[in-house]
Amino acid sequence: MADQTYENLARDIARSNVAMLMGGVDTGKTTLGLAASRLALAEGRTVAFVDADVGNTTVGPPACVGLKVMRSLDDLDQVAEPDALHFVGTISPSRLVLQQVVATAALADKARQLADLVIIDTTAVISGVAGETLKYHKTELCRPERIVALQRGGEMEPVVGMLRRFLGVEVSVAPAAPNVNPVSPDERASRRTEALRRARVQPTERWKVRPTVFAPTLPVGLNLTRLNHVLVGIQDQGGGCLGLGLLAHDDDGLRVMTNQGEGMRGLRLGSMRLDPQTYESTMLSLREVMFGV
Repeated sequence: MADQTYENLARDIARSNVAMLMGGVDTGKTTLGLAASRLALAEGRTVAFVDADVGNTTVGPPACVGLKVMRSLDDLDQVAEPDALHFVGTISPSRLVLQQVVATAALADKARQLADLVIIDTTAVISGVAGETLKYHKTELCRPERIVALQRGGEMEPVVGMLRRFLGVEVSVAPAAPNVNPVSPDERASRRTEALRRARVQPTERWKVRPTVFAPTLPVGLNLTRLNHVLVGIQDQGGGCLGLGLLAHDDDGLRVMTNQGEGMRGLRLGSMRLDPQTYESTMLSLREVMFGV
């Protein structure tokens, strides 16, 4: 793709109302979205950037969908600081599909109320049952007026054909962004670990919690040690996510370690554990944790 063509794509997005970006790993979705944001801001528009890439986040911490509202070019420098979060509980886009779709749709609706341009950046999972299900239902519920699908070959064609056939949405297909520097899986994992570490910067407090404050509800008689080091979303009274927390079990019961304790009304269980020292993550099944199956 020539640079000018890429700039034209960004300009088209900047002039739209709701745009969704799709593409595989290292195709330049986020770069394109931020370039379009810059152009729109320069024209005096308010931009809401919905980051639905739970494993490689730009806005907010991993395992969440994040929303950043930008009213000036200076706001681009703080794009990592979210104005709203919706907890998903995984960094693997192929898991918890329902939670990802709901989180993306909820923040897209919120974004519509706050900005005149909404840009939705999606995950790099684009194939298979999980990838197509994610893209179909995110499109169905977020209702973008246009989609930009970036590809290196023809890998986006099945998803594009499905969206055009069943949802009648306008999809622009274009080659991957020029001059994208590929990021290795190890580097992505390292960035994710560092982002999880930043999400729990000091001072982190330990709050004692009752078994009744969780969603999903804990089964009666659950051995609470099984929840040790499980990632949770800190929820406020309105259903919003304040940030992340980590469960810890000791002789005095169950506690949550978080820097977002003020305003905390409940905890949403994630499907991953974090090592509290290294912040490395492992996936888990809540069904197995709770019921042993």
